[in-house]
Formats: sequence, structure tokens, C-alpha cells
Amino acid sequence: MAVSIKEVARRAGVSLGTVSNVLNRPDQVSEATRERVRRAIAETGYVRNDSARQLREGSSRTLAMVVLDMANPFFTDVAHGAEEEAAGHGAMLVICNSGDDPRREERHLEQIAQQRMRGVLITPADGDGEQALRTLAAQGVPAVLVDRHSDRPDRCSVSVDDVLGGRLAAEHLLGAGHTRIGFVGGPQAVTQVSERRRGAAEAIAAADARLYDIATAAMTFEVGRDAAAALLDSTDRPTAVFCANDLLALGVLQTLTMRGLAVPDDMAVIGYDDIDFAAAAAVPLSSIRQPREELGRAAARLLLEEAAGDGTHRHQHVVFVPELVARRSTVA
Repeated sequence: MAVSIKEVARRAGVSLGTVSNVLNRPDQVSEATRERVRRAIAETGYVRNDSARQLREGSSRTLAMVVLDMANPFFTDVAHGAEEEAAGHGAMLVICNSGDDPRREERHLEQIAQQRMRGVLITPADGDGEQALRTLAAQGVPAVLVDRHSDRPDRCSVSVDDVLGGRLAAEHLLGAGHTRIGFVGGPQAVTQVSERRRGAAEAIAAADARLYDIATAAMTFEVGRDAAAALLDSTDRPTAVFCANDLLALGVLQTLTMRGLAVPDDMAVIGYDDIDFAAAAAVPLSSIRQPREELGRAAARLLLEEAAGDGTHRHQHVVFVPELVARRSTVA
């Protein structure tokens, strides 16, 4: 049975108001009384009901983060950075996985609003996330776009220059002598996919080379394996492949090695994100590195500033610069 605050007050020999002050306004209580109340809390095993208090006050120490796919290590690393930043400010981060499903995302947001959480970090399932952000704004819940860029003056966003990232990947392959380059991307409705492809396409067109599109419905390891199989069965196949994330690239790598092709001699492969598995692959994977944890930290920092509501916050659009990490999958 839960111990009540009355039992703490009785054990300490003080009033309920004094216990409340020790918990919420300790500077108003003498050190001797604070110590007596803390000892009573320890002896009785009392645990304060923060959720009830926060509901009464309309505030919370809890942030929510809604991501597209927690199976993707990229989002795990972003969430880790956000959690570290939140913890440094005495807040807790709750992770929600939308599975790239707008309806599931909507259910998460409804529950977040009902719990009166302090704010939301969100990578929307529908591209720009306009509907989700309007819903949150109507409910008075601050939100920051993560891994999505926005130019709107009424919100914050944290993203990476994916057009530049796509250009870096293509220029690296072009510099290695490839003139037929495949792009394994995923749904073009995903902003990151379309921007990475655009950057690559611009570089390839400028070099008078050829871009091959290999359409996929998702951005997973299994889809990457299937995409590589389809690629190898085609009559006019490219000599290099740029994948829109590392999971796709690792799937491509596995199929290539299982089919007996040498990487990069027969076909070069480069991914995007530079997750930890990239360097640990049987053929270490070249990739475009994103500052994943710093992405999460910056987003959480902006959200905490906005949620503070002290009038000092100014909306910002933070854009990180990606960098090329060349390994054996593209460098013989």
C-alpha cells in the first residue's frame, strides 16, 4: 500500500504544509526541519506523486519523441543525444515509434497531449508534418521538427543538409571513375530521400554520367538485399550504388558478397548516416556521416527553451553539415 504524505508528516512531527514545502519549496524550511522530513520520507518509503502534481500545475518534466523507425540505429542515436540533453535539465524523454504510419503517429500525439507532456520532438510520418504540428499547436504543446527542415518562423527545426550529402556521395563515386551510378532510395515522399537523390543527380548530371533509379517501398536491410538482387539481374547495371541510408547499403552489400561479386572492384557501395554497423561490416561501408547525437541534443535544447515559456526563446532552424567517410566499399 502506498505511503501517504500524512504518514510522513506524522513520523516527522510536522504539518502537511511543512512536508509540502520541503518537497517543493525547501528554501522556506530550516535545515533541521528539512533533515527531519527527509529522514521520515526515507523511513516510510514515501514516493511523491509527481504526475498528479504536474497535472494540477499544468506542467511536466517529461518530453516525448516520436520517431519513424526505432529499428533504425540512426534514430536510436538521435534519441540518445536528446535523452542526454533532457536528463541534464532534469527532464525525462519518452520514445514513441510511429512506424512511418500517420495514423499511429496521430494516436501517439493524442496520448502525449492527454498526459500534458512538456513538449514533443517529432520526425513526422507525412513529410513536412504540417497536420501533426497544427494539432500540437492547437493543444498548446511545443514541438520541434527533427531531421526535417522548416523555414516557418513559428517553429524550430533541426536537420542535416541532405542535398549536400547526396552530392558528396555522388562526387566520391565519380572521383573513383564511375559513370553509371545507381540510387537505392526508398519512398520519394520521404524528404530525406528526395533531397539526397537531388544532390546526387545534380552532381552526376554535371559530370555527364548516368543515374539509375532503383525504387523501393522502404529503407530497411531486407529491402536493400532485394534491391541488389533486382539490380544484378538487370542487363545494364551500374558499377556503383548510392543508398539513401546505411541499412539499405548493408543489405546491398550482403547480396553482392553472396553472389560472389567483389566490392568495390565489381561494384562500389556507399550509404548514408554512418551508423556503427557501417564500419563493422564485412566490407567496411563508406557512408555520409550525420552528427546523430548532436542532432538530438540540439533539438531537445530548443524544445526545453521553448517549453520554459520565459519569453526569451527565439525559433531557430539548425542545419548540420554532413561529411564523407570513405572506407573499403568504395576505395580499393
